[in-house]
Amino acid sequence: MSTKAQRQHLIRELLASHEINSQAQLVGLLAERSVEVTQATVCRDLDELGVAKMRTAGRTVYAVPEADAPEALPPNTLRRVFSDWVLDVRSSQNIVVLRTPPGSAHVVASAIDRSAVDGVVGTVAGDDTLFIVATEEFGGPAVAEHCRDLADL
Repeated sequence: MSTKAQRQHLIRELLASHEINSQAQLVGLLAERSVEVTQATVCRDLDELGVAKMRTAGRTVYAVPEADAPEALPPNTLRRVFSDWVLDVRSSQNIVVLRTPPGSAHVVASAIDRSAVDGVVGTVAGDDTLFIVATEEFGGPAVAEHCRDLADL
């Protein structure tokens, strides 16, 4: 059983990867992923997500407006965030661990997530510690070196 937030996240992913032109089609795609919902539930989810029908190549398909996407950070903002908040950088395999002052890890994580840093799959922030998961292609040591450079460490 999935939560509403998980279901709506999956709906966003499906809309990004498929040309979906009906609620019934979306219900079917959700069912293929073991998420059983009614068309009425999908209708409410689409409304809450701000999804609209858009015309593409003579067809109408559901799409999440780009205005809902998080705003990207200006280029030098990530460097400023790192230099202000990152105290230490360590790595192991595909994990990078950043230390920040208490209560600041989420600020750095958000900046990384909004900057689409090469080699970063995602982040997890605690109070004063932040984990970065690096892609296999880049690896933790390379991402850690980039982080050290951004923080002037």
